[in-house]
Amino acid sequence: MSLLVKIARMYHEQGVRQPEIADRLHISQSRVSRFLKEAVALGIVRTVVVPPPGVHPDVEDSVRDGYGLSDVVIAHTSDTDETSLLSALGSAGAAYLETTLTGSERIGLSSWSATLIATVDAMTPRNARTAAQVIQLLGGVGDPRVQVQANRLADRLAVVTGADPVFFPAPGFVRTQAARDAILDDPSIQAITEQWSELSMVLVGIGSMQPSTLLRDSGNAVPPDMLEELRGGGAVGDVCLRFFDADGATVSSDLNDRVLGISVEQLKAVPRRVGIAGGPRKYEAIRAALRGGWVDVLITDLATAEHLAADL
Repeated sequence: MSLLVKIARMYHEQGVRQPEIADRLHISQSRVSRFLKEAVALGIVRTVVVPPPGVHPDVEDSVRDGYGLSDVVIAHTSDTDETSLLSALGSAGAAYLETTLTGSERIGLSSWSATLIATVDAMTPRNARTAAQVIQLLGGVGDPRVQVQANRLADRLAVVTGADPVFFPAPGFVRTQAARDAILDDPSIQAITEQWSELSMVLVGIGSMQPSTLLRDSGNAVPPDMLEELRGGGAVGDVCLRFFDADGATVSSDLNDRVLGISVEQLKAVPRRVGIAGGPRKYEAIRAALRGGWVDVLITDLATAEHLAADL
């Protein structure tokens, strides 16, 4: 319903032509046409667009235009606890992916994100293939007790989309740059990292300076002393263990030379970068990620979106 309203407003109120709508939202023009007809049939399009309860197009448009994004999706939730928020974000993320995946997508996926796990768990397998590949962007090897979560995330997304999974068998980071370079020089690892330049989209969480329980238990969380050093350098959050400051600029740290994952340059070169995150604990990191161009599609909750709009 949210996507239907968004398309109707773009076409009838903003004067955006159907081919441009299709390009912006990564769907076919024929689907745009069908959605517009359905909007009329449902009474949503009359002389004005009437959003149903729980849909917030004005806030979505404000955040999208204010931060220069391609799209914003607001998850509807009436509860503020993290469990309810996680469920709402997962449902909204699943709906977005099920609507916009085209079948030829090569999806890069960060390994350690409870929000992404909630998103993938909320997706329904389709008869038709909706993606070509799912490729891990960050090392997924860690504590064996929770390592299964990182691999399950990639495997589950591959199953529900019909894609081929590509796992990155390495830790999130190592002790020295020499150790990282030795791993990256391995031909089997190079075969994976070379595919990062061919991605059509990435699906990432946005991390705060307080590691999630999943990341902390994985054995891949940044140690407290390193976090303090990063905070001292102005870090407020990260995407794929690439830390940035309040303006979204990369924070200089030797950790950057020890991470086994996609580089900042490779990440920002991907055409569609979808970030799913919300809640007050992550607000500063989300705002910084938008300012720095780390993501160009944001799926978040209403309170966070309103806060982002107010901070413009």
